[in-house]
Formats: sequence, structure tokens, C-alpha cells
Amino acid sequence: YYHITIKTLGDPLILDTKQINIIQVIQMKNHHIIVFLFSFFLIMSLRGFVSCTDQETKVYVVYLGEHNGEKTLEEIEDHHCSFLQSVKGTTTSKEDVRASLVHSYKNVINGFSAVLTPQEVDMISGMEGVVSVFHSDPYEIRPHTTRSWDFVSLLEGTSLLNSREELLQNASYGKDIIVGVMDSGVWPESSSFNDEGMEPVPKSWNGICQEGVAFNASHCNRKLIGARYYLKGYEAAAGPLNETRDFRSPRDVYGHGTHTAGTVGGRRVANASAIGGFAKGTATGGAPNVRLAIYKVCWPVPDRSLAEGNACTTDDILAAFDDAIADGVHVLSISLGSRPKSTYYTEDAIAIGSLHAVKKNIVVACSAGNDGPTPSTVENVAPWVITVGASSIDRVFSSPIMLGNGMIVEGQTVTPIKRRRLHPLVYAGDVEIRGTTASNTTGACLPGTLSRNLVRGKVVLCRNSDIQASLEVKRAGGVAAILGNQFNQIQVIPFLNPTTVTFLDGLNTLLTYILTEKHPTATLVPGNTKIGTNSAPVMAPFSSKGPNVVDPNILKPDITAPGFNILAAWSEASSPLNIPEDHRVVKYNIESGTSMSCPHVSAIIALLKSIHPDWSSAAVRSALMTTSTINNVVGRPIRNATGDDANPFEYGSGHFRPSRAVDPGLIYDATYTDYLLYLCSQNISLNSLFSCPEKVPTASNLNYPSLAIANMRGSIRTVTRVVTNVGKDNSTYVLAVRSPPGYAVDIVPKSLCFSKFGEKHSFNITIIRAQSSVERRNEFSFGWYTWSDGVHVVRSPIAVSSSA
Repeated sequence: YYHITIKTLGDPLILDTKQINIIQVIQMKNHHIIVFLFSFFLIMSLRGFVSCTDQETKVYVVYLGEHNGEKTLEEIEDHHCSFLQSVKGTTTSKEDVRASLVHSYKNVINGFSAVLTPQEVDMISGMEGVVSVFHSDPYEIRPHTTRSWDFVSLLEGTSLLNSREELLQNASYGKDIIVGVMDSGVWPESSSFNDEGMEPVPKSWNGICQEGVAFNASHCNRKLIGARYYLKGYEAAAGPLNETRDFRSPRDVYGHGTHTAGTVGGRRVANASAIGGFAKGTATGGAPNVRLAIYKVCWPVPDRSLAEGNACTTDDILAAFDDAIADGVHVLSISLGSRPKSTYYTEDAIAIGSLHAVKKNIVVACSAGNDGPTPSTVENVAPWVITVGASSIDRVFSSPIMLGNGMIVEGQTVTPIKRRRLHPLVYAGDVEIRGTTASNTTGACLPGTLSRNLVRGKVVLCRNSDIQASLEVKRAGGVAAILGNQFNQIQVIPFLNPTTVTFLDGLNTLLTYILTEKHPTATLVPGNTKIGTNSAPVMAPFSSKGPNVVDPNILKPDITAPGFNILAAWSEASSPLNIPEDHRVVKYNIESGTSMSCPHVSAIIALLKSIHPDWSSAAVRSALMTTSTINNVVGRPIRNATGDDANPFEYGSGHFRPSRAVDPGLIYDATYTDYLLYLCSQNISLNSLFSCPEKVPTASNLNYPSLAIANMRGSIRTVTRVVTNVGKDNSTYVLAVRSPPGYAVDIVPKSLCFSKFGEKHSFNITIIRAQSSVERRNEFSFGWYTWSDGVHVVRSPIAVSSSA
């Protein structure tokens, strides 16, 4: 039983004689073994093994900037293949070179994706014209997973209760605006996508209705005017699609894409509700007559349930951007994202694609991510996109817990529950299988931890509030589950067995009752929908927070909108929970996430584009941000999920107010060139035709509707802003300031006088650090400033930190 070292071109390869079936040991000298391998096949297999491990192939995107319009589509692909031929060598046939090509971006974005080895990546990175080369990771980008529109109107103010209908009428319900939705596809049969009474498809539309499995041209109509799907990158990275799990077409099996599309532009559907009749009412998108174009870029993760998310590959997303821009969309709604890296601007598909879109005056709205409440988790942080956080609306689904002593404990659920008699109540930590939990997991109802003998026929109280906890109680024979929630907002889920969720106070009350009562009992009261909670909106606990890790001088997120317990259309190919145990089918479902808040904003962008077709992407963002509110429905500061006052790293400029955004008074505009100058401040060039000036403006000088200055050095810093009058002629705006604690803010001039529409004025903002702020080094302080003419209030948040 010998070990043999075979010398290779790389590291020594240690093999085992039993494993490789050495034929003959010829000679032994001085205890060294000399082996002759007579099998040519064995030698070839060894070479193949070395090649496979040392030169592993993956899908990479080669980004070349943008097209100049001088090449035909065939010439573009030939040009892309020439890069591959150069690195793969002349011995590689043209057929093999083309076989390694995954995507060739030919419309607006110039670049391609291909199967490459690390050595080939190194070679191609140094070639002339290559901006960046990056791995297309299939698991990096993921989805950020009725009453909401009425609630938005409430925040407009009591004098504007009819403001939503007024806005819709002024915008013709968005009928000429095309919104592209980049997601997991669509369920076209949903009533939310019927085209009854809609006018013909706009002549500006250049897209297609791509046919595929269970999807043909008849599934597109005057509402769903186009649909495409992108699978090449996914299959190159993850292998062939398992067609028992998803459709090789734009059809949605996940539900996420159908939900976001319905939130943007679903038609009005009466008597829509979630399973069990919860949230019953008229379901509608924010722009009911907007046209929808579907770009399916997300697919099931192999060997995982749909509930664990989808895979959306970088190169497929870039291909979707390239098509969407050429198709003629006016707005892109993207409820996807990944945690930004230091190479964000040169390697993030959404950042790169959206910059090309903004150059064509397409407004891009993106979800902020679902990794809150941890700081520095906000995603989609490019200053040319609108980044949306998530907050609640004034609707709850009450399902109280009635105890044997007559006490009522607050709970919430959208799980259908039949009224039952009182049952014994136990704490999960007291009915566990010995040895299955530790001190930090006891009471959490983790899978396989509860004893059937101790749980059967009882109501079980768990410290955990996820689906698995409820399923574990069901497995162990419990009649109902009560789950504890640590935040002051409850994300409702349609559980498979009777389950309600209570707040932390309720959890503690129930624990005390179990400890002190000799025979504790409880029952769940069937849930019902209640409207009118005074604390709304509250920031959702999952909504990702700033500061921006790529560049903290750009304040993100930009804004917040409803994204908590939102009802919208759903795929009938999936269940409400998207887990194997759930076999229910629904037409509408309640979901939470910044994925749900993003399409709320996308819908209003469509209406604003309809009313103001000449507004730039930056103008639209400015109007939304500067007219937002930082107060709830009763005029108190918006709070976060732990009960504290929220700040701009949670809600950006505040909660959007659509009707006020139509007439913002002043806007902070920015152009494509301004964004290239901003990239110069980051030492990045994405356009070979643009040269950075010798004196580059600082990032904080980008004409953004918010102001962030991070790690301020010295005691004084001055930046400039420019505002454009989009209100009345002969108007004067007066300044008001609330300085961040530890700093003084001086803005000059103190008033701005505009004689005509479209006139611009600049002003300087000087931040002066007080001596006391030294103690708060690297901590951000928040303030704001406003310009008002007595009708409009143009508000901008301020975030400042000092380094020394």
C-alpha cells in the first residue's frame, strides 16, 4: 500500500496505489519506488484531472462599455468572439469559441459573458477596451422578498384624501408609460393583468412576447405588452433547468414576480383577498393602466425550496437590461439585489445596467434589501437609482390569545383558524426532547426538538416566529402554536396549522402565566382585518439600513414606501408559503419585503413620467424625496421596529407622498455626465470616451437631494447644490435649517428668488464641526434643511460624521 508522487506541471499530485490500480512495480532502489505506468489512458486521465482542478471554468462577464452604433449585430458578436479566440488560442476552433460564449450584449450595453478559466480571465482583463471582468455568481443576486394605496393617500394630509384619484386622472392612469419588471416572471391569467377597456399598445414599444413552455403570444395583451426570459447564464453556471420546478418561459412559478408586477400596474380587482379572506377589498396596482413588460431573470436554486429564494445571475440581468433599454421601457422596477462589494461600480450588474438605462432617461427603482435592522446593509446604492426601504401601513390582522383566566393577549395572523375550546398551554422549552437544544436554542421550536408525548393535544408557546417553528408544533401533534416576535411589527404568514404571533410583551405575559398557573390553558381567536392603527408607518424590521458601505457620502436608502404585509397577485403554480408541505393554491397573497415597497415607488414614477414626460430620472427622484414625510399619520416621528425614532439611514428622506411629488416646487437635477464625474471621485471610469478633469468634484458635491458627509476632516466643509424651479414664476424660497447635533450648518444665500420656470440657482452649504463632536468620532449625526415659498416645502436630510 504505497503513496506515489507524480511530478506534474503544477503542484505534486499525491495518489494512492489502490485507487489508481498501478500495474507493475519494476524496480526498488534505496527504498525509493520507481513506477512505470503502461496505461496511456491512465496518463491522459491524470492530465485531465490536473486541468480540471487547476483551471476550473466559470461564467464571467466581460464589460466593454457601450456601443458606438458603427457595427452590425453580426459584427458585434464576431468582435466579442475575437476576445475569446485570443485567450483560447488558435488551436481552439471557432465552433468551440462560440460554444463558450453565453451572452453577447448587442443593443446598448457592450460586452459579453463566457465560460472562462482564471488564466483566461487574467489575460482578457488586460486587453484594450476591457472595462472590467467579473464572475457571474448565480447565488449572489436574489429577490428581496389593496390597502397600501389608501394608506399612502392618508399621509398626503386631510385636505388631500381624494389626492390619489386626482393623481391617477391627471396621469391618465399611466396608460402611455411602459414599466419593465425584472423578476421571476408573471402569471398572465391573473385578473390583475386583464386588458379590458385598455387602448392599443403604444407605438414606441419595440419589444417581443417570447414564447416558451406554457406561454405563447396570446398571453401578452394590452396590459402585459411584452415578456422575455433569460436562462443562458443560469444554465451555464448551475446546469440545465429542472423543468419539473420551473417553466422554460416567462411564466412565474415563484410568485414573487407576479406580486411585484401586480403592485406596479395591476388592474382594479374587486373582492380580492388572501387565503382565509384576509385583507379583502379591491386589489389594485399604483398605476392601473400602465403597460407592463416582464423580464424573467430569476430561477429556482438547485436542491432548495422556493421559500429559500431564487438565483438571478449577473450576466442574465445584464442581458435583460440590454433588451429592456432597446425595447423602449420608461421605468424599470427591480426588486433584486446583493450586498455591495468594494468593486460595486465596475462589477454589479444592476449598477452597470441602470447607468446605461439612466443615460436613455429611463428611471430605475430598486429595493434596498432585507438585511435590517443591521447597519450598513443597504443594497443598490448607486446614486443614479432610486433606492427604496420598506415600512408598514395602518392595517393589522388581529388574532388574540384567550387564556383560561379570562386574560386576552394580543396576537396577529392571516392563518385561517376555527374557534376551539381551551387546550393545555405549554412552553416549548418544557416539552423538548432531551439533548436536542442548547441554552441559546431552547424554546425556539427548532425542527426535531419537541416531544410528541409531551406536545400532543396542547397549545405550544415558542420563542421563534418563523414557519419552521409552526411546522415543528404541527409535527409533534400540537393543536396550535403561539410564536414570539421581538419587534413591534408582526410580519404575518399563512401558516399550515393554527398559529398566531405575539409581541415580546405578550410572550413574557404568557411565560409568566405558564409559570404561575397550575393548569394553564389557552385558545386562539380567529383572526380579522383591522384598519386604522395610529402608529403607521413604522419601519419594517428587515428593511436594510445605511450608511452606504460603498460610499457613505451618498445617503441611502433614498425613500421608504409600503412593503409590510402587502396583498397582490400570486402565481397559481406555487403555494402561499412556497414550501413542499404547502399544497394550497391562491390568486392573491400577502408578502413582505423591500421587494414590495420598490414597485409602489415604481408605480408613482410611471404616473410622474406621464404628467412630466420631460423630467429626467434625477428630477423624478428629487420630486419624490423632497416632498416625503418623516412623520406618521398622527404627525409624530416615524419609528423603527424597536420603538425608537427612525433616522435617514432607515427611511432616507422619508415616506413618499405621491400627489405632492407632482408639484415639488424645486428639483435637484443631475445628468449622465454628472454621474461620470461622480465616478471620477471614486477613481472609476466606465466610459472610455469620457476623461476625468484634473480637479475632480468630491462625492458630496454630486447634486443630490440629500446631503451626506462622511469622515469629515478638519472643522469646516463646504459643498454646493443647484435647484431648478419647476413651480410658478416670480417665486421666493426661504431657508430653514435644523443642524445635526455637534455641528452648525450655514447655507448661503438664505433665500432664492426665481423669476421664471426652469430658472436655476446655486447655494453653498457649510458644515462647521463643534468641539463637542470630537467625542462622537465616526458616528453620524442627522439634521435637515428646507426651502419653502409658503406652498411648497422642499426638504433635504443631512448626515455628517467626523474622522478626527
